[in-house]
Formats: sequence, structure tokens, C-alpha cells
Amino acid sequence: MQISPAGGGDSQSHPGKEQQAAGVGILLQIMMLVLSFVLGHVLRRHRFYYLPEASASLLIGLIVGALTNISNTETSIRAWFNFHEEFFFLFLLPPIIFQSGFSLSPKPFFSNFGAIVTFSILGTFIASVVTGVLVYLGGLIYLTYRLPFVECLMFGALISATDPVTVLSIFQELGIDTNLYALVFGESVLNDAMAISLYRTMSSLKSHAPGQNFFMVIFRFLETFVGSLSAGVGVGFISALLFKYAGLDIDNLQDLECCLFVLFPYFSYMLAEGLGLTGIVSILFTGIVMKHYTYSNLSENSQRFVSAFFHLISSLAETFVFIYMGFDIAMEQHSWSHVGFIFFSIIFIGVARAANVFSCAYLVNLVRPVPRQIPVKHQKALWYSGLRGAMAFALALQSVHDLPEGHGQTIFTATTAIVVLTVLLIGGSTGTVLETLQVVGDDHDGPLSESLDGNNGYVAPSYNEDATSGNRLKMKLKEFHKSTASFTALDRNYLTPFFTSQSGDDEEEHDDPMPSSRGRGFLGHN
Repeated sequence: MQISPAGGGDSQSHPGKEQQAAGVGILLQIMMLVLSFVLGHVLRRHRFYYLPEASASLLIGLIVGALTNISNTETSIRAWFNFHEEFFFLFLLPPIIFQSGFSLSPKPFFSNFGAIVTFSILGTFIASVVTGVLVYLGGLIYLTYRLPFVECLMFGALISATDPVTVLSIFQELGIDTNLYALVFGESVLNDAMAISLYRTMSSLKSHAPGQNFFMVIFRFLETFVGSLSAGVGVGFISALLFKYAGLDIDNLQDLECCLFVLFPYFSYMLAEGLGLTGIVSILFTGIVMKHYTYSNLSENSQRFVSAFFHLISSLAETFVFIYMGFDIAMEQHSWSHVGFIFFSIIFIGVARAANVFSCAYLVNLVRPVPRQIPVKHQKALWYSGLRGAMAFALALQSVHDLPEGHGQTIFTATTAIVVLTVLLIGGSTGTVLETLQVVGDDHDGPLSESLDGNNGYVAPSYNEDATSGNRLKMKLKEFHKSTASFTALDRNYLTPFFTSQSGDDEEEHDDPMPSSRGRGFLGHN
């Protein structure tokens, strides 16, 4: 992993000059971070939604990168901004992804668990395949730059990773329906796990294409996804039992308690990577489990500290990612000769997102009773909230090394352009679109929540319909939806008392009505 610049012979002959250049490079990074946080605070305070914080960070990176390029700054200074993908996956993405899982509030998450799983698992698969197929067909008819089919599927997988940090911050400030917020937030969290597993599977298929059949591909995907999920959940459960029985929740052991809590997420990440699995997926589910079980076993002071700590480092990491994306566009040599690939990719992504959202919403509405069905205006808001961000950028950065003959560089350029355009254009217009869709000002248990009963939000469906062939799919979906309530009851009656020192009813009283912020762009945190 190369985090320091490659100074070559110059660094050996002029060590003092090299050290000075390194200090200037780090100083520029710190100044951009400070400016981004201050500007973001000013924009949020004045409720200026046309330039969200993520967009401001991107623009700061663009401006500084352009000035650095124009001023012909020394190569040794600019080299401090050149990071390999290992830096993203080891230092920047883990705190962002862990905070995503750690921010999930159990009550709205489990109330919409079936819908969230449908959108994030099935929906992401649909979006990836549709995007990949459309890009491949576009290459066949010479609309876009032609890529092999497997590489098109890799591009479809990485670009399907959504990161609606900008949209969610505006959602919370405008007062959007809790269930719509939970759907967008929950989908974006689990969507990352699905996207990276699909990308790794397609990358493996690319490396061993002649010797693998379709079933081996499916097996490899399940091995990666389920194995990483199991590792993350297992580490989370172990941490919950440790903090429950180790007796660390006393004042003189608060430092030890906090240190152990902070180490477990990285233990989960490195364990999965050491086993040949996906650390990002593992640390995501570790965050979900640790928030749901381990967190309640901490002392009150430790709870406040770890919440603020993870919110802090995820904010710094995500801000730096957006700054770096802007800086990278201005500094790096991109394959801008394939502008048609970028243009049509944006169209294909919109089509794939529509296929994802509206087909999955149709399946969810087959299961839900009428009062809890997802309205069309919420489906449109969900479709519009599919911004791309840190995960797509990091996977695209990795594709530069995974794909030969400049294909990875083309994908990286297209992904960077798509991330910037979606963050700047969609993020800046979100407030106007939400007002047009008339979903603003519904920060309450609106139409989707009125009929939630005491069983953690689940309304038992009626099974009095005739079992005709047209209703068989609906019956199967209802059985799956019913299993969600069964898991909720299992969690409340058995898992929560076993892994925590409180009952399930006590835990529900402490649930936040709205999931806390993902990253830095939100009003509050745990």
C-alpha cells in the first residue's frame, strides 16, 4: 500500500525538501477538510439545499486540484494526494460502513425489514444486471465504448452501490415520512454489501472465466456474501457476550471498555479479509449487531463516547472521500475520450434504478395491506435518491488494477463523472423534487405507519383469499413477510435477553424514532 509519495531519487538527494513537500501536502488536506466542515455548517444553518455538504466538498476538491494543476505545483506535493485503493478499503471505508450499520435504529429498520431486504438484495441484483446488459448492448450497436460482457457486469455491480448521504440529510431536515427515510437509509446500508459481493464475484469470474459455470458463480457469490455476513454477525455476538459478562461498565474501566468496543469492528474486518471474504460486508453487519446488542451493555458514559467517536471518524472519512474525488478529477489523466460511454451510462443507470425500485415496490405492495403499501410518490422519491458515492468510487478505483487494456481506467472515469454529476445535480435538486412530489412535512407516523401494531410495526396479513394460481406468488411473499414478524418476536423474547442485560421491551423504549445520520451530513447522532 502506497500512502506516501514515490519520491524516487529526489527524495534521497533532498530529504529536507521532500519532508517540507510532505508537510505542505498534508496541510492542504487539513485546510480542505476544515473549509468543507465550515462551509457545510453555514449551508445547513441557512437551509441552502441547492449546494449540499457533499457537493461543497466535491467543489472544494475540484477548485484546489485545478489551482494546483495551473500553478504547476511540485510533483512531490501532488503525490501526497495519490492513494491506492487499499487506503480507501483499509482506512476510509471501514468507519463509514460501520457507522452506517451502527446508525440503524432497530424499530423502523425491522418494521420495514422485508421491504429493505427486497430493495437492497433483489433490487441491487436487478439494477446490476440491467445496467451491465444495457452497457453491453450499447457497445454492440456502437452507442458506447465496447467492453466484454463480464466487465459490463462488473461495472453494473459497482455503479449500483448507492450512497444517498446528501438526500438523507435533506430528508431529515425537511421532515420526511419515517418509513420512507427507513427504506432509503436501510437500502443504502445493505446495498453496499450486495454491490461489493457482486463485484468480487464478477471479478473472480473474469479471472477464471473458462473454468467456471453458472452454478459455480452462484456458489462463489453465496460463499462470499453469506460467509462475510456470518463473520460479522459472529463477531458482534461475541462482543455482546463479552461486554455483558466481563463487568466493564464501571467508571474506572471506561477507557478499557471504549478501547475494546472500538477494536471489535476492525477485528471483524480483518478476520473476513484474512479468510478470503469481504471485510466491508463483515464490518457492516458487525455494526448492526453491536448497535442492537453490544451497545446496551456499555455504561452511559461509554455509550456517549463511542457514538460520538464513530460519528466523528466517519464524518472525517466521508468528507475526505468527496474532497479526494473532486481533487482527482482535476489532477488525474482520465479517459475523457469516451464521453458517450459516460452519457449513455447515466441513462442506463436511471433505467436500471427504475427497474429496481418499481418492480420491488410492486412485490412489496403485494404483501402489505393497503394502509401500509408504498405510495407511488414515495417510489419516485426512492428512485430519485439513488446517488452514487464512496463505495462506487472505491470499487471503480480497484477496477483500474483488475481490468487490463485501459478498460478499468474507462470505468473509473465514468464512475467518477457519474458520482460527481449525481451528487451535484440530484443532491442539489432534491429539496425541489420532494416538494413537487408532495412528500415534505410528513415527519410522523404517516400513512405507512398508522396501522403498525405492537409487534414492532408488523401487521399480520389476511390469508382468507382463494389460493388461485394468480395469488400463489402473493401467498409466498406473505409467508416471507410473516417470517419477519417471527424474527422480531424471536429477537425480542430470546436474543435480546440473552445478549444484553435488558429485555426486548426495555430496548424498544430507547429506540430513536429516526435512524441517526450516516456520515457527516445530518443534524444529529447517537
